[in-house]
Amino acid sequence: MNKEQVRACIEEIGIVPAVRVSSTEDALFAVNAVADSGIPIAEITMTTPGAIQVIAELARTRPELIVGAGTVVDMEAARRCLGAGAKFLSSPGLDMEIVEFAVKQNVVVFPGALTPSEILAAWKAGSTFVKVFPCSLLGGPSYIRALRSPFPNIRLIASGGVIQGNAADFILAGAAALGVGRDLVSPEAVRRRELDWIGELAGRFLKSVKHARAQMAG
Repeated sequence: MNKEQVRACIEEIGIVPAVRVSSTEDALFAVNAVADSGIPIAEITMTTPGAIQVIAELARTRPELIVGAGTVVDMEAARRCLGAGAKFLSSPGLDMEIVEFAVKQNVVVFPGALTPSEILAAWKAGSTFVKVFPCSLLGGPSYIRALRSPFPNIRLIASGGVIQGNAADFILAGAAALGVGRDLVSPEAVRRRELDWIGELAGRFLKSVKHARAQMAG
């Protein structure tokens, strides 16, 4: 799967589940549960124990999925994640060295940025998307809407404070995709191995994105 195919899939699905759990076993369960519920994308955060091993295992056993690395904050981690088979890199802040590395390696990258200056700098550096994080602190959907006016061509991923109740609002405001954490990958559901629970959450988020986009098209 090449960079353009990864980008297109993220944009089409519109949801990037952030897997932040306490063990490699939990991470593998969470990714498979979300994927089998219709979201073939997962961001394995580097705060998850054995995160790189999880990426490598999923790259080997489920190569059809788009599994990337999140909370990447240094170059060593970036290199190791790509070596393990990560299809994208994401960071909580704007690290130009990581962005430039991903661009040279021809892989999808979406750094975190919050201010207009950071967002513009990230885009100019070659970011595939720019993750507005934590966008809830500056107004949530209204902040995304405000950013779309000066930056109509920048693909924004809304992250930080995205929940079921506001997912559609973020899409309507102009977000290309949503970064969702525990509201989708529920730690309790993962702990109890509740496939149906995660499936229900995934279905709700997918429906929110679909309905919001239909409303925009209409």
